[in-house]
Amino acid sequence: MKSYLKIIFTIINIQFIFAHGVSESTASAMSDASLFGWSWFGAEHMVTGYDHILFLVGVLFFLSNYFDILKFITAFTIAHCVTLIFATYWGITANAYLIDAIIAFSVIYKGFENLGGFNKIFSIRAPNLILMVFIFGLIHGFGLSTKLQEVALESNIALSLTQILSFNVGVELGQIVVLIILFPLLSLLRGSYFIKISQLCNWGLIIAGLLLFAYQLNGFFNDVPHNHELKNHHHHNHHH
Repeated sequence: MKSYLKIIFTIINIQFIFAHGVSESTASAMSDASLFGWSWFGAEHMVTGYDHILFLVGVLFFLSNYFDILKFITAFTIAHCVTLIFATYWGITANAYLIDAIIAFSVIYKGFENLGGFNKIFSIRAPNLILMVFIFGLIHGFGLSTKLQEVALESNIALSLTQILSFNVGVELGQIVVLIILFPLLSLLRGSYFIKISQLCNWGLIIAGLLLFAYQLNGFFNDVPHNHELKNHHHHNHHH
C-alpha cells in the first residue's frame, strides 16, 4: 500500500512540475510534429490532466442514466471545444495560473454541490447544473488553449487551424479514454455503502480542489517570468 501511494504522489509531483512551462523535449517534438502528433499531444494532455478528470468525476458521480451522462458530457465537450479552438486561433490568452485556479475552483464547486452544500448552508437550490457544466467547460477549454499556446511559443511556431483542430480531436479522444475508465469505477461504488462513499469521495474532491487552487495561486504570485510570457506572444499570422 505504501509503495502504491508513493507511486501516486510521484505522478502528482511530476504533473505539478510540468503543469506550467513546457519541457524542452515537448517543445522540440512539437516544432515539426505531424497532425497525428498534435492529436497525440492533445490526448496525452487530457489523460494526464488531473484537474479535468476530477471535474468529470464530480459531474458523473450521481449520474447512472445514460441520457443524462450524454447530456452533461456533450455540454462540457461543446463548451471546451469552443474556447479551445477560438481562443487559440485568435491568440486570446490569460494568465495560466489564474485559469487553472478557476478550473480548481470548478472541482471544489462540484464536490460542494454534490454534498448538497447549497441547500444545507445557504438554504437555496443549486444553480442549474447543465448551465454550470457548460460555463466551467468554457473555462476548462481556455485552460487547454493556454497550454497549447505555450507549446507554440516554446516551439516558435504559428499554429494553423488544422493543428489546433488536431489537438482538439486528441483532447476529445483522451476524454473518451478517461470516461471509459471512470464509468466502471464509479459503477463499482454504487452499493450498500454508496452514501458514505459518496460523502468521502466528494469531500476528497473539495480537498483536492483546494490544494490545486492554493498551488495555482502560489504560482501566480511567485512565478513572475511565466506571467508575462504569453502576453508578449502574438500569433495572428496563421498558416492555412
